[in-house]
Amino acid sequence: MNLRSDQPGDEKTRLLGVAERMIEERGDAISVGSLAIFAGVPRARLEAIFPDDDALFDAIVETWFVDHIAIMEEVLASDLPPNRKMYEFFARRFRLSRERYRANPAAFKAYCELGAAQFERIRGYVDLADHYLCELIAQAQAEGAFEGLAIDQALSLINQMVLPYTLAEVLTYMDERLSEEKLGRIVDTIFAGLSAANGGAQGVTGLRAA
Repeated sequence: MNLRSDQPGDEKTRLLGVAERMIEERGDAISVGSLAIFAGVPRARLEAIFPDDDALFDAIVETWFVDHIAIMEEVLASDLPPNRKMYEFFARRFRLSRERYRANPAAFKAYCELGAAQFERIRGYVDLADHYLCELIAQAQAEGAFEGLAIDQALSLINQMVLPYTLAEVLTYMDERLSEEKLGRIVDTIFAGLSAANGGAQGVTGLRAA
């Protein structure tokens, strides 16, 4: 996992690299004070770049999600048909997360724990992914998919169906059970049958003996 930018000598980038090593080696919650000690720089110098712990955490989170955002925007801008576009929307981000997990499982778990502990601070990125998915849903509906469902209904249902491929921490205990092939079948099934129609699964009466 690499949280560094491509700008050599940039002090902010260097310090984010140190913060990355702290997370990988110690798994501790990061603070300006602990980073100053670990990096061997005066706290005042660090605070000129990261004024407080929130600013530091936000910078770390931004570097985590920047590649995910680029993937989503690239897929949205493509001319793929809706089902292919939705598959790529999930599959490319899943591959990225899996690569990061397999490269350093302990560090990946530490990042997941940090994210869970500070979920409200990363909610904006989750909301952005939902916004982009809503755009994909609208494109699919324009071609006849998800008949009768409001966009927010389709969004909720699709998110629940693909959750193992979007919730990073699931990789820590289901890695070998997840695959692009399975994800493709899930997306195919979504496009084949997701609608507001009542297929009878809920029924109208309780269980009774045959």
